[in-house]
Amino acid sequence: MLRREFLIGAAAALVAAPARADPPGAFDPGLFPPMGSRAEFIEWMVAHRGEDAVQLGRRYDRYLEVIAFNDLWTPREKRAFLFTPREEFVLPEDRDNAYVGHYLDIGFGVTITPPGTMGRMTSALVVRPGDHVLEIGTGSGYQSALLTYLTDNVYTIEIIPELAARTRGVYDRLIGRGYKEFSSIKTSQGDGYYGFAAAAPFDKIIVTCGIDHIPPPLLQQLKPGGIMVIPVGPPGAQRILKAVKTVGADGATTVARSDIFGGKIIPFVPLSGGHQPPS
Repeated sequence: MLRREFLIGAAAALVAAPARADPPGAFDPGLFPPMGSRAEFIEWMVAHRGEDAVQLGRRYDRYLEVIAFNDLWTPREKRAFLFTPREEFVLPEDRDNAYVGHYLDIGFGVTITPPGTMGRMTSALVVRPGDHVLEIGTGSGYQSALLTYLTDNVYTIEIIPELAARTRGVYDRLIGRGYKEFSSIKTSQGDGYYGFAAAAPFDKIIVTCGIDHIPPPLLQQLKPGGIMVIPVGPPGAQRILKAVKTVGADGATTVARSDIFGGKIIPFVPLSGGHQPPS
């Protein structure tokens, strides 16, 4: 989640194919849509997922921008992006702008992160089927929805009670409409600094709010060999790090860090709550 205000660019061009309102077909992990042709992608998704052709066109156009900047790395991650209906996770007045490459307000002083940033953070996690993945900062719900196309064990925690309840309602509504894959999302309301101890340990953790250090509880809940992607730095000046945890034969924990955006500063809303930095 990011706290920034940007002008919203013009929406992508509309497509002529008719919209569909049918429930989406069940997600098949072995099935991939056509990725090399806009028209074939829209036709396939309308037939197999029953989604709106106009939104599918916008989604595909943004997909081309995202892969041009190397923000999606594997076919599975590309499919996840193309399958996730981002328009369902923005405010109603922003549905037509869901795929612009800017931040959009979702209320409560937070925003939905641009598609490219979320794509690269997701790719850096290297999520494998069956991985237990924790998201800190549910926000709009889009990030966890994206993760369901990579694994069926997704956990997410949000500190703002009203936002947590609203997003849980979005998931439930979409599940009722046929997006059964979202049933794999387990939600919780609370201070994400302390993780999701009841479901730990996790193979992967993604943090979508900024902090000046890696929270020790999150590191403790990450499995040896696990990956955490987290914005680290002072307020308004975070860099997104990939942290890989290693536990040696002597039990000592080490963390190897790398910057997934090559040093680019990407400001995130601060991780809030009553926690204190380690002394």
